[in-house]
Amino acid sequence: MHIYKVGGAVRDRLLGLPVSDIDWLVVGATVEEMHAKGYRPVGADFPVFLHPKTGEEYALARTERKSGRGYGGFTFHASPDVTLEEDLIRRDLTINAMAEDEAGTVYDPHHGKDDLERRILRHVSPAFTEDPLRVLRVARFAARYAPLGFRVAEETLELMRQISASGELQALTAERSWKEIERALMEAQPQVFFQVLRDCDALQALLPELVDDAMALAALEQAAAHEQPLHVRWACLLRGLAPASIKAVNQRLKAPRECQELALLTGECLAQANQALELPAKALLELLQKFDVYRRPQRFEDFVVVCQMTSLGEGKQGYPQADYLRGAATAARAVDVKPLVQAGLTGQALGEALKAERLKALEAYHLD
Repeated sequence: MHIYKVGGAVRDRLLGLPVSDIDWLVVGATVEEMHAKGYRPVGADFPVFLHPKTGEEYALARTERKSGRGYGGFTFHASPDVTLEEDLIRRDLTINAMAEDEAGTVYDPHHGKDDLERRILRHVSPAFTEDPLRVLRVARFAARYAPLGFRVAEETLELMRQISASGELQALTAERSWKEIERALMEAQPQVFFQVLRDCDALQALLPELVDDAMALAALEQAAAHEQPLHVRWACLLRGLAPASIKAVNQRLKAPRECQELALLTGECLAQANQALELPAKALLELLQKFDVYRRPQRFEDFVVVCQMTSLGEGKQGYPQADYLRGAATAARAVDVKPLVQAGLTGQALGEALKAERLKALEAYHLD
């Protein structure tokens, strides 16, 4: 029984990057031996165990065979006879197909260290094409390591094109696709993820709405450079689409509610925000009401940030509408409802009076 660190932990250590999660591989052990040593089984598809003390995951060495469509279309075989080399050859990229034993010796049968030095993302074997999820994974690694100068090998891009042409990407579930997209959006250069998908014809299958939208990637790049959260980055990416298209993308990928809301509101209101300095007070109030700035001020702030990132992505130096919109929201929120309640107003009458007072506040703000 031999235990190895595998995958990302080895890769990132060799790159001099922090190692957060460690994947452990066990070669030469049976399920019964793992039970006897106190490891607790988890995972329905293949034998994975939790360490009795650390709780870290330990997987038995395994091989896999394509048995159906999509990410889940595999049959796994785990036994003490599966070697380290047989396990590593089923992995996606050479830089992820290295192992390190307890003495610190690195096993690198597919020359991952060479590709690390060359800054190349290269597939391990032709079996790469059997898993459509690898198209998204490679694109995500390209986004993560773009700051270090990594690029996708041309021969790997060609295999990714073959997967795109095969129709296998359509077999991915919305949940699996979104998980990769979400992780990619939070990388240092998320625009690279979508550029790689476009280069291998996968964007046409997954997000055809963005194929010709260079400004979407520019806005996303700015959002990442300014370390914005996920929902802001998603709204930046979709900011140029019509509301109906944004709805369709959100539903197709089952994006989280916060992402869906901000992206849709951005699609509906971006043009108004860009004209904020010329908007009459009534239109400005309607814009603020749409965001419910009284109960959800952060959502409006996030929208203003999306507008700013979009402007920066278009090459503009500033976005004076941002301060103006924030000031308008502050003026509207500052209207005190108490005098109206004390005057005996209730229900619809109270709502109309409060709206009138907020309109006055915005008219005064606009004149200032």
